[in-house]
Amino acid sequence: MGFSLSPVAQQNGFRLEAFETVGSTNAIALERAQENDPGKLWIVSKKQESGRGRRGRAWATSHGNLAASLLIVGHFELKMAATLGFVAGLSLADALDAVCPQADVAIGMDGAGSRREAMQIELKWPNDVLANGAKLSGILLESTQLPDGRFAIVIGIGVNVVAYPEDVPYPATSLAKLGATCDAETLFLALSDAWQENSRIWNEGRGLADIRKRWLKRAAGIGGEVAVRVDGDILRGIFETIDEDCRFVIRDNDGERVKIAAGDVHFGAVASASAG
Repeated sequence: MGFSLSPVAQQNGFRLEAFETVGSTNAIALERAQENDPGKLWIVSKKQESGRGRRGRAWATSHGNLAASLLIVGHFELKMAATLGFVAGLSLADALDAVCPQADVAIGMDGAGSRREAMQIELKWPNDVLANGAKLSGILLESTQLPDGRFAIVIGIGVNVVAYPEDVPYPATSLAKLGATCDAETLFLALSDAWQENSRIWNEGRGLADIRKRWLKRAAGIGGEVAVRVDGDILRGIFETIDEDCRFVIRDNDGERVKIAAGDVHFGAVASASAG
């Protein structure tokens, strides 16, 4: 089976370029923008050799994983366009619900068989998707201004379908490790479909309040201890919510509410020890 768009995505004018291997799907999408592509273009691959994550970190995509980037072109306010990361997280979570139903996930494989358990999909601020508390996906937004004044926004989504990195300072996982049999092509088909509904709700930012409510229902770590690294400093407290602008809100150790626009979030034992 090859990559394909859902019928609804096709009807709404979305297009697809699929590759067996790429350097970076985000980089290709940005190149297409410079070549005057009108947008609504998905770039997908099962292997990415020079992908990048947030803050310039490398993002490895082993063969069989999913690397997908969506190019959107328009007259955007960048502050509002940044909230497309929340749209992407919700879309991936909905896609996972569709193609990896709870009954198909086996946890704790051993010689005696497997223990069946629900796969819990959560959204970690700002742009990660967790499965059973471990990182399953990272989302990276990049933008560039075009000569005519419009902005090209690229939403990159990397999913650990068959493999996950082990030399990282946080727990990671893959669908295969969790016992799910979904492949990259099946997941992307569902993702291209789920994007239609969530972007419709977002409605160029006019529906951000509804996106925020939906995101909070899936949010990881609410009410728990958290450490956030911001420009070299570590802020500690209790994760309360995200505000109307999707900033991260914590109650610090002095009882003050602190709103954070960008930072690296660490929960639980990592938060109590170090945000390394």
